Amino acid sequence: MTLENSKVHEVEPALRARDLTKVYKTGEVEVHALRGVSLELYPADMVALLGPSGSGKSTLLNILGGLDQASSGDAWFGSRHLTDLDDRALTQYRRAHVGFVFQFYNLIPSLTATENVALVTEISPDPMAAEDALEIVGLGERLHHFPAQLSGGEQQRVAIARAIAKRPELMLCDEPTGALDSQTGILVLEAIERIHAELNTTTVLITHNAVIADMTDRVLVMGDGHIVEEHRNTTKSRARDLHW
Repeated sequence: MTLENSKVHEVEPALRARDLTKVYKTGEVEVHALRGVSLELYPADMVALLGPSGSGKSTLLNILGGLDQASSGDAWFGSRHLTDLDDRALTQYRRAHVGFVFQFYNLIPSLTATENVALVTEISPDPMAAEDALEIVGLGERLHHFPAQLSGGEQQRVAIARAIAKRPELMLCDEPTGALDSQTGILVLEAIERIHAELNTTTVLITHNAVIADMTDRVLVMGDGHIVEEHRNTTKSRARDLHW
């Protein structure tokens, strides 16, 4: 074990999972989305989840983020046992601790960028100002624009600002560049990179694009509901240096 890895493992995990399974039932058919996944995510870690469609990436992210519950197994956020929480407690966990970014922006068309972000600040215990969150993602001059007046990349950055305005310990990003061209996608990744550095979030980035994994600390590769490979990047690329 390298000195770097030994230091990482002296720190208590921010999030850990043991033997998570998820089975979806449709009539008589059972689909096994997760088949005994175990992992540990550390404070201020940036981790890529790689794998083909159907490998279980989004299912795992949804369980760790409190959007779904496992069929069996255990997950903890710090000392909190997530798999014991009821729906109300999971809602509080998401509001207080987790920021989500998805492939599609889910902005409200009739609200400005600032107003879209403010929706989260109104229900968070310790939010930053919506204007400050938009400044961090490089949209300080677009505060009063509506989604229809913004490009796809700008809309995604509004969605990221909305996610970070609650000051989350966890940032869970599911294909945040999937609907964007490479040039615009890199701008979005630069925003995620800056937020990770400034807020020290534990960040999980789902992507099917192996190039994007070069900007993370660790890479977990999923296949058929399992983690089939794990490695640590000895050097990290800057988002601006990525090409695909």
